[in-house]
Amino acid sequence: MNQQKHSLYSQIPAIDRLLQQPAIAQQINHHGQHLVVSALRHLQAEARKIIAKQNCLPVWNACWDTKLADYLQQKLRNSLTPVFNLTGTVLHTNLGRALLAESAIEAINSTMRNAVTLEYDLEGAERGHRDNGISQLLCDLTGAEAACIVNNNAAAVLLMLATLAPGKEVIVSRGELVEIGGAFRIPDVMQQAGCQLIEVGTTNRTHLHDYQQAITEDTGLLMKVHTSNYAIQGFSKSVNETELVEIAKKNHLPVVVDLGSGSLVDLQQFGLPAEPMPQPLIAAGIDLISFSGDKLLGGPQAGIIIGKKKWIDKIQQHPLKRALRVGKLTLATLDATLRLYLQPDKLQQQLPTLQLLTKSQAEIREIADKLKIKLQAHYADHFIVQSEPCLSQIGSGSLPIDRLPSYALTFQAKDGRGSHIETLAQRWRHASIPIIGRIQEGKLWLDLRCLTDEALFLEQIYQ
Repeated sequence: MNQQKHSLYSQIPAIDRLLQQPAIAQQINHHGQHLVVSALRHLQAEARKIIAKQNCLPVWNACWDTKLADYLQQKLRNSLTPVFNLTGTVLHTNLGRALLAESAIEAINSTMRNAVTLEYDLEGAERGHRDNGISQLLCDLTGAEAACIVNNNAAAVLLMLATLAPGKEVIVSRGELVEIGGAFRIPDVMQQAGCQLIEVGTTNRTHLHDYQQAITEDTGLLMKVHTSNYAIQGFSKSVNETELVEIAKKNHLPVVVDLGSGSLVDLQQFGLPAEPMPQPLIAAGIDLISFSGDKLLGGPQAGIIIGKKKWIDKIQQHPLKRALRVGKLTLATLDATLRLYLQPDKLQQQLPTLQLLTKSQAEIREIADKLKIKLQAHYADHFIVQSEPCLSQIGSGSLPIDRLPSYALTFQAKDGRGSHIETLAQRWRHASIPIIGRIQEGKLWLDLRCLTDEALFLEQIYQ
């Protein structure tokens, strides 16, 4: 080690000396000695690396108390950071999908603070099943005989297949062999469930006789998958669920439907695109239906299975059910969300997902025009700030081709350099509450459909 580096290393203060600084002593009172000492050792190691690579002291060597405070703040920050979702996608998978209703948030708080009847029957003073309460509620809402809950819709599909058709053939239209986020593919799920996939029809056209001709003594069930994340248009044909039930009955086979994003109400009454609902499918005689809790339903991540009691009972007894079951927080949140559907005339006022989806373009434009005036003055030196019409997306996995008219604030660099836009976007991503937009057509777009707190938004913009 040369003399210069030795001199630099010797200037790194010892832990005992640092602990005597008043500002660091205050950190000990706040966080405890163990965490503070551990953090200081980490910073000492970081300082040594800087000396070894750069042959100089770190710039913060004269202000260890400030560096320590910054380090502890970063270390203790929750990894799930609240953000402003101004991407234009309401149910954004990467940003947590649905926002929860106030009643659901209250249910979580109560469930966390108290012992609850998760698996306890108050009437019989004995052990109950954790799905019982939710099951009855879902039956009331959908007309199903029974229901059960798992941790997401992918798990629901896996469990239905593993329970009803292990070692058997499952017949699905070729046009419904979807892949969703994370490379989750229906054929792969079937393989994991121990089923053999039998494809029928073509990508764009499948007929009733395609299913009939594919049925053999090895067939376990017939399956339909709602293509919620893409659409086939033009010269196309698919078999509806009622027709499929008729064939299944003749061949003594169950029919399973994966609805994906699923909705419990007719979205058209709110001026939104139509989405298949489970109620008509239950009435048509479908044996089992699965859908998500955190998409159009507006609740927590969960996989919901409804249908005939004999099949639900069988699912509840499958070993995978315990591995895929949900905890009390999910059940409490889902229960509170579903109860909002018992008052459909108040749903739009109480369910955040529906509130965001039904915002009018005129309402959003008014907000955009108001904010534009304030931001033009702030960014006048470097950016052209405008309010412009745009189209919001309901969700990356829900209603893929339908768009909602919206309005956005756009930022365009006056010198035309895209790097300035990238820098601005990065700066906002590092705000106290990060602002997430999208870069398109040489501009940074902030779609305001999901903006609910203008004052807090401006605080981050002005940082």
